[in-house]
Order: sequence, then structure tokens, then C-alpha cells
Amino acid sequence: MRVSKFVVKTLREAPTGAELPSHIFLLRGGYVKQLASGLYSMMPLGKRVLQKIERVIREEMNAIEGQEVELPLAQPAELWEESGRYAAIGAEMLRFKDRSEHPMVLAMTHEEAITDLARYYLSSYKQLPFMLYQFQLKFRDEPRSRGGLVRVREFTMKDAYSFHRTPEDLDTYYEKAYAAYERIFARVGIKPVIVQSDTGIMGGKVAHEFMLETEHGEDYLILSEDGTYSANQEIAAFDRESVSAEHGAREKVATPHKKTIEEMTGFLGMTAKQAMKAVLFETELGGRKTLVFAVVRGDLEASDVKIRNHLKAPFLLPAQDEFIRSFGIVPGYASPVDIASRHDLVVLADLSIAEGSNFVGGANEDGFHYTNVNFGRDFAVVAANVGDFAKAEAGHLAPDGKSRLKAVRGIEIGNIFKLGTKFTDSMSCQYLDEAGKHQVPIMGCYGIGVGRLMASAVENAHDDFGPIWPKEITPFHLHLVNIGQEADVVAACESLKTELEAAGFEVLYDDRDERPGVKFKDADLWGIPVRVAVSKKTLANEAGPSVEWKLRSEKEFTLVKTGDVAAKLKEWYA
Repeated sequence: MRVSKFVVKTLREAPTGAELPSHIFLLRGGYVKQLASGLYSMMPLGKRVLQKIERVIREEMNAIEGQEVELPLAQPAELWEESGRYAAIGAEMLRFKDRSEHPMVLAMTHEEAITDLARYYLSSYKQLPFMLYQFQLKFRDEPRSRGGLVRVREFTMKDAYSFHRTPEDLDTYYEKAYAAYERIFARVGIKPVIVQSDTGIMGGKVAHEFMLETEHGEDYLILSEDGTYSANQEIAAFDRESVSAEHGAREKVATPHKKTIEEMTGFLGMTAKQAMKAVLFETELGGRKTLVFAVVRGDLEASDVKIRNHLKAPFLLPAQDEFIRSFGIVPGYASPVDIASRHDLVVLADLSIAEGSNFVGGANEDGFHYTNVNFGRDFAVVAANVGDFAKAEAGHLAPDGKSRLKAVRGIEIGNIFKLGTKFTDSMSCQYLDEAGKHQVPIMGCYGIGVGRLMASAVENAHDDFGPIWPKEITPFHLHLVNIGQEADVVAACESLKTELEAAGFEVLYDDRDERPGVKFKDADLWGIPVRVAVSKKTLANEAGPSVEWKLRSEKEFTLVKTGDVAAKLKEWYA
């Protein structure tokens, strides 16, 4: 490909609003063009990288017996009503009506469509297991699109779905998919941090995220310092180091205008660990709007993800004062005492409260708190509502008590789920077993965002001047540059281009009549691993006609004879 004919446009300055290196360089290098918020047009240079990434993924999916399909982006609403997600998913899913006034959706994920395909195909246990995968557009109306291709509204996903007879068979295949993901990311130059994660709208019981550790990440990862524990902060567990003591007598004390933990503990001369924090949410359970009253230790933060997952609630919103007062509870002085046994709200007790003692908490009266509040004596909740409802933070003790936790930021580059029978049950996907009885297959799900992986490869490998593409996903194998338009220079470049392309290499030939500085700056933005420059000076080299051979990852170049370029390039890519 000649640059003079290539549809590419480079920018000298970072576009307004671009902060992540990948966002900056993919725009500056002419890989993508922003069409609207969260919507990007893929230009030829970016499309070449995406095709290389898809090839890597496709090879690894085929290697674990995946079969490629293609499912529709626009889907009838009743398919999502079968699974129960049509009502459960909010405004992020785009709903519309076709010309016949039939309710439709733009799919943000494809569990419903793949389950529909599986129930059409599947009839006998002899057909199990199998795995189907696709590369397909998704649309998710993100309220906060950011970071270029990291969080967008329209994107291409590789999603794969496996179907199994037994949990053990799913476990075996899950390990194969896990290993395939490790190979995929290694081939694009990334060593991921692998963490346990929230299953979210996907459902299921077990999930892992493959994360790129980076200061620009949108997720917080909790890792033990000894390397034995890792999880997304949304679900990370930790040892609360609770200390129980003999229960003191409960007393009411005046705390005028002291509503926050900081105000109350400062007034009483105590630490946040001695306080009881009430966190109140509004949700809907069983079709009824209700209040969730979560109690955690004062130095901890309640985890809305853990609470939502525990309750299987469609949403959690911070409860407003008027709604709180409608339950007879005083905002700022809320207390579980005399409240926990009520049936018109849900009270949850974090392990830090259940395992500790003698806390100071609200008295459910303006200007007053209780001292020496103890779980079990002064209030109790059903056993199912005692659990892990707090966020793990850096400095907490790991779940096994052997190491401290640290927090790092990361970008999710892939995820795998043990979905179970969430979709096959609700959508009546069945097969006949050996006895002729109907059974429901168990599902696994395995996703990778292709555009996000391209952006993550840039986040993982770049310098101040542009990306440094790994060998397997570079848009071209060689960047050939002529320095000057002299006949012998042009002829040497043309000869090299012909020879290398005949040998199977993809060559980007910068044949423009531009200054060397312009060409080399563009070369850095295009990030091709090997750059070869030809000039009158290199052709006149006393050792014989030569070129400047420079690796994108290195600052200096070496001289290589023109006749040796093909062999050296073959050796380098081998």
C-alpha cells in the first residue's frame, strides 16, 4: 500500500477531550474518526488492526472446537421478554418499533438469540457439548462514553457460548476457554491480571475478568500482596479483623447536629471503627417499592453491587429523606434497633457488625445516638441477611488473613462466565437424555470486545510519540520510507516493495514528497514494528547499497544491505 493512495489522516495535536493514550493516538494516527459521542468510524488503518485481532481470536476459538455463527443485531422484544431481561434492563438498551409497530431492540448482548438458536438445533444429549461464537455489533446506550474505544455505545464483540450436560463438563470446558484467553492476550502482547468478577446482567454463579493493569483503567482491582488473591472491587472479599468484647450497657447520648460518621466520632472522641454506619437504598422487590437498610462498620463503605446481587434487585438508588421518613426512620440518626424485625423493609448486617461489639449508632431520634449497640442483643436479622456487604479497600487483610490487599486500576479486556441455566430455563431450551426425559443444558459465556482490545494494546505498548504494535496485530509488517525523490532512491524502494510483497509481507510504502521529519513522525503514529528508510546516502554506503533498519521499540537504527532486508525481516517475524 502506498501512503499517497492510502485513506489516512494524521493529526499533530491531541484532539480536545482525548485523555487516554489510546484515545489520543488512535485519533491522531488516523485509525478512527469520531462520529458522535461513543460512536466511531473505523478507517482503513484501524480496520487492518481489528482484522488481525479477529484472526488471532478466531484461531484460538477454533482450537477449542468453536464454530462461528452470526446473529442479528435487531431482535424482537418478545425474545428478551422470555428471558426476563426486557423489563430488567434500563435505558442502556435501545428499544424501537419496526414499520409494523412490532416492538424491537438493538441487542447489547446475544444470550437470548444464541439460546433461541440452540433450542432450534438441540434435541438429543448426543449433540452435547458444543460451542458457538461470533463477531457482531452491539449497541449499548452508555450514559458516560469515555476513553475512545474503551467505553463506547456501538462496538464489535467476540461472544462465545457453550452448552453442556453437567456442571463438571462446563468446568472442564471453562478451563479450556480460560487457557485460550491467556493465549489470545499473550499474542497481542498483553499479560492480563485475572480476577473474580460480578456476573451483572449476564447472570450465572462464577465469572472471571481478564484485566489490563493501567493507571487509566476504569475498574479497581483488589489484589493480595502475596499474589494469592485477586478480584474486582465490586465483589472482592476481605478479613474485617473484627474484635468482640463483653457487651456493655446500651445508653442514649445527645449528639446535636452530628449526622455524619466524621461529625459523630469527632464529637464523642472515638474512631470510625467503633461506629455503626447506616446506608439506605431504594429498590423494588416482588413488584413493590421498598427500603433497604444496610449496616456496616463506620470505617467501611457499603457495596451496592454486593447488596444488589444478594437481593437480586433490578436496581439500587440512594434513598431520599422523604422516603426514609415514610418508614418512621430519622435520616442522619437511623438505627437498626427496633427496626430490624419489621417486614416492610429489608435490613442487612455486614459481617463487621455481626462479628464486632459495642458500636455507636443512631437512636432513630433527632440529635441522639446509642452507645454499646450489639448485634444479636439489641437487634437481629435473619441469617440470610448477614454477610459480606462492604467494599474491600487497599490495606484490608486478604480473605485468608495472610496478606494485605492492594488496589490497582485496570481495563477489562475479556470476561468468561458460568451462566448455568438462567437462559435455557427461562427460554425452554431442552434436550432428551438417555432415558428420554427432558433436560436443560448448562451454559458458559466468553466475551472479548475487539475495539477495546485494540485500544488496550495501545495502552499497554506506546511511547510519547505513538503506539508500538505487537507483531501479530501490526497493520503492516514493514514501513518503507523514501528519503528524497531521486530516481535511484525511488527505484530501490520499488524493488524492495515488490520483493517483500512477493515474499508475503505487508508493506506500507511512504512514497510522498514530504520532509523526512514529517514522514518519521507519521511512522511513529502508525507504530509498525519495523521501519526501513532508503536515501542516496544509504545507497552510497561503502559496504554496498544499504537501508536504515529501525525497530519501532528502539531509538537507534542500523544499516542493512538492501539484498539482506527480506531475510532479516523473515528472521525477525519468525
